[in-house]
Amino acid sequence: MREPLAIAVAQPVCRSHDVGANASAHAEAVRTAGARVVVFPELSLTGYELNAPPVAPEDPRLEPLVRACAEAGATALVGAPVRGGNGAEHIGMLAVDGGGAARTYEKTWLGGAEPERFTPGAGPAVFVVDGRRLGLAICKDLGVAAHAADTAGLGADVYVATTLEHAHDADVQQQRATRAAAEHGMWVVVSSFAGPTGGGYTRTLGRSGVWRPGGALAAQAGPEPGAVVRMVLD
Repeated sequence: MREPLAIAVAQPVCRSHDVGANASAHAEAVRTAGARVVVFPELSLTGYELNAPPVAPEDPRLEPLVRACAEAGATALVGAPVRGGNGAEHIGMLAVDGGGAARTYEKTWLGGAEPERFTPGAGPAVFVVDGRRLGLAICKDLGVAAHAADTAGLGADVYVATTLEHAHDADVQQQRATRAAAEHGMWVVVSSFAGPTGGGYTRTLGRSGVWRPGGALAAQAGPEPGAVVRMVLD
């Protein structure tokens, strides 16, 4: 029997292109969340700025976040542009803990202007924390039924998505999360950007949340930047 997992969704204030300030804001969220895993939105370290330089796992600006994870015994899943081993650039997810940061997942399904710069990732992946298999998704991935199915096929029991939506797209996020939870019997955890950012996203949705296997909403933040919501997955 798996142990319960405390997981939190955070939607910190984000300063466009300011990785250092954003890493410090992420660190504060980790300290206050009281969770084993803290999930942050798509491109949370840079904002949705498609010309932002890649963030390397060894970037010294991440040190405040590494220290906070060490103090809290937490792993943070954060968003940034990343460079793959073959030199291609991706919209990525970094896993940060007390030992440092590592590239963990790259967005599979790109949208809008993203393909002009970024390369799709290799496809669904899982990240294991305390025996829990966390399936990873970034924004549009959550809306592609095959992505959720393939992730479930990897044995994921939690589907973690980092997203960015316009304020008027609450129904889109709700429908996508509910469908994945209902069709695959997974917990669905969505961290959604709050506050203005680039790419025309002057009013973003926030409303990060957690959906139970079967599709019922278990916990949800409001639209405001700075919110953190914690849930224990039993």
